[in-house]
Amino acid sequence: MKIPTTLKHKPVITVENYEQVDGHKAYQSDAKGLSLGLAQWNDRGRVEVSAKVWRYTGEKWSRQSEELPLHRVLDLAILICRAKQYMAESYRYPKLYDPQQPQIDRIGLQGDAMTVAVCRDNPMIDEDIKLFGQALSEEDEFLSERLHTLSRMLHEAGY
Repeated sequence: MKIPTTLKHKPVITVENYEQVDGHKAYQSDAKGLSLGLAQWNDRGRVEVSAKVWRYTGEKWSRQSEELPLHRVLDLAILICRAKQYMAESYRYPKLYDPQQPQIDRIGLQGDAMTVAVCRDNPMIDEDIKLFGQALSEEDEFLSERLHTLSRMLHEAGY
């Protein structure tokens, strides 16, 4: 499906067949495309690049389409990697986390740090972390394939 070029996000690099590779929703996804382009929120004189997931309802482009600045996409990738690593070792805790020390990591970025922690404010955390771990385990093939590809590409690019 062709990604629209008449809307506020201006696509530059696109994946127009994303619904064919969208994890468990492959071939049945409403996420029809991905793009990197000029952000819809650009102010006069300032241009930012963003990533966008294009969703289509069958009749029109959905308001649930998401646009993210590229650094947030990378921050999410960092968070996914750290969460997978943590959950792989969480079996050591009876509740899959330490209630006395919910902080998982502090990842240095831009002179400060992104604090990664188990969300103790979630009243259902003891059940939800089990479900989260099961879902990560079930998604491992899809996630690992993408992380291996990302790792290879980062290595090839000199990172």
